[in-house]
Amino acid sequence: MTTTIKQIDAIWLPVSDMNRAIAFYRDTLGLDILEHDGDWSEVTAGDQRIGLNASESPSGDGGAVIAFGVNGEIADAVDELKEKGVEFPGGLTEHPWGKIAPFKDPDGNDLQLYAPPT
Repeated sequence: MTTTIKQIDAIWLPVSDMNRAIAFYRDTLGLDILEHDGDWSEVTAGDQRIGLNASESPSGDGGAVIAFGVNGEIADAVDELKEKGVEFPGGLTEHPWGKIAPFKDPDGNDLQLYAPPT
């Protein structure tokens, strides 16, 4: 049996002010900006991309989401994890930027399976 998870594809953070967030990650931390718009921006830390998502409403507590790439089809990975007891309350959804299937770890941390657009 192959392992469902093959890598971390993305980490994203909810932000309340994109321009402030870009200034912090670029000017304060010295990270490179790969993409920047009002709702979504990406910075890099080494080889890892970090997404900044202004379309979410942060609670003030912060919070990251780890998006895992999968081996094979994302729907198959969802089915495999469901068989292992993982719940996907929002199901598998498709967006212009790819498919996601959000779930939580046992401590309530936000995780998701991710497949880029084809």
